[in-house]
Amino acid sequence: MSDDPTGIQADIAARTDSYFNRTRRIVGQFGDVTVTYAVFLRRPVVCAPRLMLEWIGTAAAARGVRIDIDLMYREGEWVGAGEPIVYLTGSMVALSDMETLLLQKIGPASVAAHNAYQMCMALPAVPFLAMDARHCAGAEMQDMMAYAASVGSAAARAEGARGFVGNANDGTAHYFGSPKGLGTMPHSLIGYAGSTVRAAEMFRETFPDEPMTVLVDYFGKEVTDGLAVCARFPALAAAGQLSFRLDTHGGRFLEGLDPAESYAVLERHAPGAIRRYRSETELRYLVGTGVSAAAIWRMREALNAAGFDKVRIVASSGFGTDKCRVMQDAHAPIDVVGTGSFIPDVWSETYATADIVAYNGVPMVKVGREFLLRKNGARKKAGL
Repeated sequence: MSDDPTGIQADIAARTDSYFNRTRRIVGQFGDVTVTYAVFLRRPVVCAPRLMLEWIGTAAAARGVRIDIDLMYREGEWVGAGEPIVYLTGSMVALSDMETLLLQKIGPASVAAHNAYQMCMALPAVPFLAMDARHCAGAEMQDMMAYAASVGSAAARAEGARGFVGNANDGTAHYFGSPKGLGTMPHSLIGYAGSTVRAAEMFRETFPDEPMTVLVDYFGKEVTDGLAVCARFPALAAAGQLSFRLDTHGGRFLEGLDPAESYAVLERHAPGAIRRYRSETELRYLVGTGVSAAAIWRMREALNAAGFDKVRIVASSGFGTDKCRVMQDAHAPIDVVGTGSFIPDVWSETYATADIVAYNGVPMVKVGREFLLRKNGARKKAGL
């Protein structure tokens, strides 16, 4: 029988940096000591430690060792740049080769949680749907990003925002308290059906009891196709069970818009926003191509004018923090935002670091990292 039934020890040996494997052997030969590691990031983040802590628990159990965990910030709390998130104390032989993998599991998650929090707070009255999976590099990252969005969302909800209400796949839906992912149809179904109305009919025939969200940008006729779907399903529209997802790409304007008409739309609904923009990026979010504030207002105008004021608008395409902030300023009539833009843009910002700060209880750390040493009276926050 294998002495590593879970495979975790072999995985650590294969995936950790080689100098940590060598250190483990050297310390094992010359005498083990008890060490304390401090784990930190160089930028402010929202604490998202659960995946790391669960992995440490599994690794410690596989090795038959005890690792004391002193979590300095609860899940969802703000952590300043350079502040230790957690202290880990245990055998140097047991801990030395775990550093690489445990850092992978806390840095990106905490930065993504920060981003998700900022997005939710930028549009506090709008619910979000996590659509990160398609941009993730495999299942582990997918799990990490969904978890991070749920942490940032919970922190924002504690301050009154709606936050993330679900995600787009079943595998990570549990992080949002749901048994399954949310969503209706991709662009490929519209192409298969040959028309937006026919795709909606196919969906309705297959899933007759579910609310329906229809993509309306495939043929470049968001308004025309949206109104045609409303006319085909007037009862759904009147009951608020019909939504349109705007995903117009950045290479064109929403149907009927151009620069002049985009300015005119915002003059009718949010004239202050167009006078307050501060950068070319903000101007593009307001009146540019793609899913701009003007595009969302134009879609809302057309639906209301035709008597379909209960039909909801789901906005997607590049909704990061800055775009959400612009939409809030323009009072864009968004009912749901679908986004995976909480995934960190600059991956180097996600790098977590660990340093040993005590050997057998004696404080010691490399020069320049003295800020990691435990302070007298430092608070301990057990649990998540």
